[in-house]
Formats: sequence, structure tokens, C-alpha cells
Amino acid sequence: MKKISSYILKYWYAYLFAILCMITSIVLDMVSPMITQRIIDDVILGDNIKLLDKLLIFIILIGVGRCIFQYLKEFIFDCVSSKIALELRKNLFAHIQKLSIDFFDKNNTGELMARVKDDIDRIWNALGFVGMLIIEVAIHTTIVLYCMFHISVKLALIPCIAMPVVAIIAIVMEKKLGSVYEAISEENATLNTVAEENLAGVRTVKAFAREKHEIQKFLSHNKKYYELNMKQSKVFVKYYPYFQFITKLLPIVVIIFGGFLVIKKELTVGELGAFATYSTNIVWPMEMLGWLTNDFASAIASGKKIKKIFNETSTIVEKENPVILEDMKGSITFDHVSLSLGEKEILHDINFNLKAGKTLGIMGATGAGKSSIINLIQRFYDTKDGSVQIDGVNVKDLSLNDLRSNISIVMQDVFLFSDSIIENIKLGKKEILEEQKVYAAANDAKANDFIETLENQYETIIGERGVGLSGGQKQRISIARALAKETPILVLDDSTSALDMETEHMIQKSLSKLDTTTKIIIAHRISAVRNADEIIILQDGKIAERGTHDELLNLNGLYHQTYVAQYGDYLNGILPQPNQEVSHDTTDQSQNVNPLKSKNHSKNSKINNANHSDSPNNTKNQGDDFDDSLAAVNL
Repeated sequence: MKKISSYILKYWYAYLFAILCMITSIVLDMVSPMITQRIIDDVILGDNIKLLDKLLIFIILIGVGRCIFQYLKEFIFDCVSSKIALELRKNLFAHIQKLSIDFFDKNNTGELMARVKDDIDRIWNALGFVGMLIIEVAIHTTIVLYCMFHISVKLALIPCIAMPVVAIIAIVMEKKLGSVYEAISEENATLNTVAEENLAGVRTVKAFAREKHEIQKFLSHNKKYYELNMKQSKVFVKYYPYFQFITKLLPIVVIIFGGFLVIKKELTVGELGAFATYSTNIVWPMEMLGWLTNDFASAIASGKKIKKIFNETSTIVEKENPVILEDMKGSITFDHVSLSLGEKEILHDINFNLKAGKTLGIMGATGAGKSSIINLIQRFYDTKDGSVQIDGVNVKDLSLNDLRSNISIVMQDVFLFSDSIIENIKLGKKEILEEQKVYAAANDAKANDFIETLENQYETIIGERGVGLSGGQKQRISIARALAKETPILVLDDSTSALDMETEHMIQKSLSKLDTTTKIIIAHRISAVRNADEIIILQDGKIAERGTHDELLNLNGLYHQTYVAQYGDYLNGILPQPNQEVSHDTTDQSQNVNPLKSKNHSKNSKINNANHSDSPNNTKNQGDDFDDSLAAVNL
């Protein structure tokens, strides 16, 4: 992380000019009491009326000069602090973007939002208005004390005694406020997280009638945030009266003690008037100390939070001179790959070699490690053992940008931005993608059917995270986005789960035309992977079975049990034969049963498996007889 001082040094010339304007303004302000002294001693008491015109002109010039230099001072401080906040926020956001996925696994969105917005704003305040006033207080106090000592050393001792007392009170208050501000910063992040989660998941909250619970959860954190702010206020209220008392008492003591010096002829009436004006000038810096300490402590606490994020480093490190694949073909090799996250082993000894243009199907129970394979291909995580290779090159040797820009992925959890449909589809190559290719991709994804029925068609603005679209519509836009990117590797992570069988079949026909594209299909439906060149079945992070559709059926294992569960009603004659008229709804219900989603297979699945396990040839024949007809009905 660049230190805050480095940002300040970058604009040293602007700060220097602003401080010179500040000093000029303060000096002009300090000249005013001297003119007051001349008016009292020379004009009023000395009866020199001719001098009054000149002194009044000086007062007017001083007023105009102060206005000009005060404006320049504040304008420059505001401009520079805004630029620093802009750069700091940009650098922080860019740094967060570069961090690896495991950082986001540990930190929630609300906390990061608080750092990027609220904490940067506090530093902005400290480098702008608050910082300006702190400098002005120091310079102003120094010049005022010089003028006071120039008039009367005895009278100047009075503010010199008061100021250390005020400083001690300010230091004590700052220490107490420091810990409170850190707690406020933490609770602010938590409050942001609760609000963000609730608003993002408002439909789920309403669906489960959990509004009261969520309100109570928010109110509990809101109350804690309130209590911390009240604790801050109590500290401020406890100490601020001391500042007020000292600053109000000071001018009175100065006038009383100065009166005795006038009587003793050690001071003129004009000098006392000037000194009284200086004493009121030194009052406001003392009054400001409490408030400035308050805001500065807040900025220091925010700075610590931001520094903590800047100190985070990505666990995924790109080589200084990475290999650049000019023409990536898309072959993928997993060579004895194992993956662990913390103490938990996710994948163990995974091996496969997927040639360019071929298709790999992956099935397995929830948590078996299917999506982790995709994460390793994109290098969101690094392997514990073994290597992942693209075109024979270890992904650790490739440029991250080059690697990920050559992979299109349709994620299981579809994320759409609050933008037009066409901009969402163009996301992979927004700057260079032609609209005709967008339309072609949407057509292949069967998304154009519903897009063209919308009032603004492709220019329709969809809501946050795709609000307003059905699950199937979001999946089709996501598939179109991946197809439009036209990369050598295409990954479909359970991407057709919300689609009906007919639409899924049409999309698969479109995908089958991508002869040169390497495809990885993760699915629970056999219909999604049955035509893959190889299918692997994961169980507890290991490959339990592998082979083609027919080979896996002959094994009578997990894949066969899934096949029986999804097509068993046809095989047993419970449902009409595939050449009879069957609705998609009925077919879909028959396919939603999946033993691979659970380690404990259903009793019916075991019975069906037992019925067919005695006669493998019979099973194979039935599979062969039904495969094409079932695909026609179910796909």
C-alpha cells in the first residue's frame, strides 16, 4: 500500500500554495487588531481624525484580501483532497479486484463496501476540510501568540497557561475516541452486510415470511451502531464543556488583568483592545480542538481498516514472464490433481485428458467437487498436488488474463448486471463484439424467443441480478453470453437445470455444432452429458466411474442407478413407451430423481438396479433400445 503521505507528496505544490494562502489570510487577520489599536490610541484618544480615512481603507483592503485568500485556500484543499480520495478509492478497488477468490470467501460484501465508500470518505475529510483546519489552527495560534507577546509578555502568559490544559484534554479525549471509532467502523461494515444481504435476498425473505425476523436482525445491529455512536457522543459531551469553559473564561481574565496593567500605565487602552481581540482569535482554535480531534481519530481508524486490505496479497501469483498461447486449441489435462481448502481435501488424484474439440461430462453428488474442477481450470485456486495443463502448458505458467479470456463459462448461479440485455450478452468482449454475433448467440441459446417479445427487445434493461426474468430466461442469456465470447473452451456448470427438455435439447444441438470448441458439461441430468466423449462420476472428491454413456451403463454402478432413477418408469412400463404421446412435464418429473445428489440411494433405485444387474446384456439392450427414443422425448 502506498502511504497516505505519498499521496500528499504527489500534490505538495498545491498544498504548499494553499498553505501560503492560509498564512497570508491569517496575517491579514492579525493586522486588523493593530489597526483597531491605532484607531483607539491615535484617532480617538490622540484626536487625529485625518488618520481615520486611511485606517478604514486598510480595513476594507484587509477584508477583501482575506476573502480572496480564504477562498483559494479552501478551494485548493477541496480539489486536492478530492483527487487523493479518487485515486485512493480507485487503487483500493483495483487491489480488491486483483485478490484471489479465497479472500472473498473470508470477507463479506458489506464490509468491503464500507471500506471502499465510508472509510475513504473519512480520509477524504481528514485530507481536506479537517486537515486544513488543523494546519490553520497551528499557524493561527503561533501567529496570535507572537502578536500577544509583542504587545505584553505578562498578558501573553495567560493563554500560554490555558493552551496546554486544553491540549491535555484533547489528547485524553482522542484516546478514548480511538477505540470507539474502530468499533463503529466494524459495526458499520456489519450493518452494511445485513442490509445488503436482506435487500439482495428480499424475495427469499418474503417467500418464507421472514420479514419480522430480518427486521429484528437489522434493528439489533442498528441499535448496536446507535449505542456506539451514543458512546462517542458521551465522550465528546463529557470533555467538550471543558473546552467551552476555558475559551469563555480566557477573554474575561485577559480584560480584567489587562485593566490593571492599563491603570499602572504598562499598557495603553488601544493595546488592551488589540490584545482582547487577539484573545478572542485564539479562542476558536481551542474550541475546534475537540471537534478536529474527533474527526481525525475517525480518519485514523478508517486508515487502519484500509491498510489491512492493502496488506492482503493474492494467493494466486502470476509469473513475471508468463507463457502466451497465441492460438489456444483448448486441450485440458488433469495430471494427478489434488485440491485442499484449509484442512479439507476437496479433490484427490484427479486424472483426465480432454483433447481439443472433445466434450467431457461430469456428474456427482452435491459437494463431490464438480465445480472445483472448473475453479482449477480458471485458476481461481491452485492445486495442492499435480498439475492442470492447457495445450500442454501448466496453467500456473500462463497469463491469468490470457487464460480466463480463452474460457467461456455458464455458471450455476447466474449473475446478470443491471443493464440492457445486449450489454449483458456482450460482457465477454464488450468493446469488439458485433451486434450480429450477439443475435446469433442469442438464437443458438434459444434466448431470442423471449427477448423479441419484450417491448424494447435487446435494449430492455433488466433488474439487479436479473430481477424480472425467470430462471430459464436468465440461464439462456448466460449461455448466449458464453457463446458470443467464442472461446476455445466452453464450460457449462449445471447451466440447463431451469430449462424444459425441449429447450435443453435444442441448445445441445447448437452446442454440438461447435466442433472445434472443447466443452465441459457439469450436470445432474443424464440427458445433458449422455453424448459426451467421456463422462466422469465424482464421489467424495475422487473419480468413482468413468467412460462413455454405454460403458457406464454396463458397469451397473452409480451412473446406471441414476439412469434407472431418471428413466426407470419407462423401463418398467409405468409410463407410456417413448413413441407414445408424453407431456414434457411428466418427463421432467421422471428426470428430477437423481441418486448422484445423495449417497443414500432410494429403495426403488436399488430394486430396479437389482432387477437389471442379473442380466447386464439385457440392461445394455434396453439402454440401446431406449436411448434414441428417450432422447427424442426427453430432450
